[in-house]
Amino acid sequence: MNRRQGMVRGALLVLPWVGAGCATRTEPVRWYELRTEPPVPTPPRAADRGEVWEVSRRVRLPGALDRDTLQRASGRASLEALTGHRWAAPLRDSVPRLLLHDLRLLRGPGRVWSAPAPPGVAVQRRLQVEVLTLQAAAGKQGLRLQASWWLHATTSGADASPPLPRHIDLDVPLADASVDALAAAHRLALWRLAERIAGDAGAPVQPS
Repeated sequence: MNRRQGMVRGALLVLPWVGAGCATRTEPVRWYELRTEPPVPTPPRAADRGEVWEVSRRVRLPGALDRDTLQRASGRASLEALTGHRWAAPLRDSVPRLLLHDLRLLRGPGRVWSAPAPPGVAVQRRLQVEVLTLQAAAGKQGLRLQASWWLHATTSGADASPPLPRHIDLDVPLADASVDALAAAHRLALWRLAERIAGDAGAPVQPS
């Protein structure tokens, strides 16, 4: 009888440890990247002034986007972290890199340089970009992008005023409800932003 009681007590002591081991088991992390390849066919280059742009290495992002984990907006002010789904590279690094890449594709060789431009390159405009929103709402099949940008002319005058910011506000549809589709929508949103900025190549220069 004592032996049986000892076996039962031993089993009761082991069970919590087994349960704790099961509780700490986590699902493998899935990684997502914003790939270099354009998400849609590159359109023919539109005629423009042929000006050379210098693009800032830094794109301003809200703190909510400076996270490794993918997330969705939820409720009136909440963020839903998608646990187990992470960016392979932080958005603060991949967004400026892809924007520069896309603008080069859209404007052509030699017209877009990362700041500082190499010696001997005559730059006509300097580009600064700020992303205000790049977020999907929980339960909605779309990703919202809000951004502003400034094209500064490199020549200045005594009465020159700063350039007015230009804006974009659009919704990028998701192919489905998967996290993979959410990540892919981020890439398409950045491409649409580059298209809109490249469209400013024919706008009048505003010295600053």
